Amino acid sequence: MRRSKTITLAEAIKDYITEMNLGEKLGETALINSWEEIVGKAISSRTSKIYIKDHVLYVHLNSSVVRNELMMLRESLRDKLNEKAGNKVIRDIVLR
Repeated sequence: MRRSKTITLAEAIKDYITEMNLGEKLGETALINSWEEIVGKAISSRTSKIYIKDHVLYVHLNSSVVRNELMMLRESLRDKLNEKAGNKVIRDIVLR
């Protein structure tokens, strides 16, 4: 027996993500996974830990020189990350 209202798999997944409130976390995960693409291999190789908590991106770095460079570029980096996500996911960046 066929249902009268059939939907595509993409629509079903989108409905599930909306219903389970997973959209924000999936966006955060996508940003963390694209860190190397956004900042480059040199900075990414000096990053030891990166995570997002309460719309704040925490980045642990091994190099104080890279930390100081990113400190000066923090606003533009935040804008690039939010542009990549398509909405405002990151409000602030903490460099450690």
